[in-house]
Amino acid sequence: MDLLRSIFKGNKVIWIIFLALCLISIIEVFSAASTLTYKSGDHWGPITQHTILLSIGALIVVLVHNIPYKWFQMFPYPLLLVSVILLAFVMITGMVTGDRINGAARWMTFMGIQFQPSELAKMGVVMGTAVILSRGQDEHGASPKAFKRIMIMTCIVCGLILPENYSTGALLFGTVFLMMIIGRVQTKKLVLLGGGLIGAAALFVAFLLATPNETLEKIPMGHRFTTVKARITDFAYAKEVPPAKFDIDGDAQVAHARIAVATSHILGKGPGNSVQRDFLSQAYSDFIYAIIIEELGLIGGIIVVFLYIWLLIQAGRIARKCDRTFPAFLVTGIALLLVTQALFNMMVAVGLAPVTGQPLPLISKGGTSTFINCAYIGMILSVSRYTAQLEEQQKQEALQLAQAEPGKMPDIPPPSESELAAEPTSPLLNSDSEFK
Repeated sequence: MDLLRSIFKGNKVIWIIFLALCLISIIEVFSAASTLTYKSGDHWGPITQHTILLSIGALIVVLVHNIPYKWFQMFPYPLLLVSVILLAFVMITGMVTGDRINGAARWMTFMGIQFQPSELAKMGVVMGTAVILSRGQDEHGASPKAFKRIMIMTCIVCGLILPENYSTGALLFGTVFLMMIIGRVQTKKLVLLGGGLIGAAALFVAFLLATPNETLEKIPMGHRFTTVKARITDFAYAKEVPPAKFDIDGDAQVAHARIAVATSHILGKGPGNSVQRDFLSQAYSDFIYAIIIEELGLIGGIIVVFLYIWLLIQAGRIARKCDRTFPAFLVTGIALLLVTQALFNMMVAVGLAPVTGQPLPLISKGGTSTFINCAYIGMILSVSRYTAQLEEQQKQEALQLAQAEPGKMPDIPPPSESELAAEPTSPLLNSDSEFK
């Protein structure tokens, strides 16, 4: 028991949510990866690989959650620099060689390992936003310079992501916008930004709908315009068609996902009994939520939604316990990023949003995204360890104050060597503001 406590430190609820999502992932990916099994001829190959990746991810959680949260303030700038270089490299390579997967240049291979630079960029932006918001906070809100700095950083990164992955760029920008609201950036600036974004999005959609596909394909950096246009029109102008006249070949992914949901009922068909997994090419990734509902029923689908909402609630509680701004903004930003991506993936699977390439965090089969998401969980747990130590210290001080003789100051022992090591004294690492 002591060994488990020494490994699984931090908020126990976050650990339960993480392990539950991993368990669901192993079961459902094993079932949904039938197409990969058929192609490889190895029944255990896909799930063995996924289980190994999740095991490495769990190790990442353990390692990261042992890092004092203040050290995370040093990560954003190297991450942003590396990710910007890699994003530019991937974009240029796709333009020059035309080497794209599903019409987009999002992946690169290093030493035989394929990964997405956008995952590193998302982490760098969220952590960078937390750092900027945390410095200069006072009773009036964020520093006046915070908005400008965050916008420069976010626009550069999203500008490199958008041409190849509109949904990722939009979700990242939306997460940053929510973080600025929570970080008390000036309301006037946020209103102007929100209005500008809505106007720009409306103009972009109108441009796509009014322009012929032949013209869109000739626009530089517009190789994704026709795909985006098709997804918008398929979603916006979808009509109810009688089953006898439904053309399943029109949009096979959406059609089979809806069939999976419609045939699930309350308890589902049971793990491993999915039918639509054999027809969905991305059953183990983008549309895994449809397979979860088909096999585990509406109850299983609700449980998955509950786990993500529970994660957001727990992150909010951890943030409220922080006495400094950086860990609070960091935990909030990470939770918003994970939960908004999860909700959008689930909305796509049940037909409430246009089709995008967003995986379900910690459940979908993946490499880079799995490791990055596990690092996010480790950061949340690191901050929860800090808040737990803070609560314990406050209880000890209150107890000593209550036991102290009238007129005599309580004898509070100095911090131990381990506490001093966990709390760096560098001015850079202690530059975030205290909550007033």
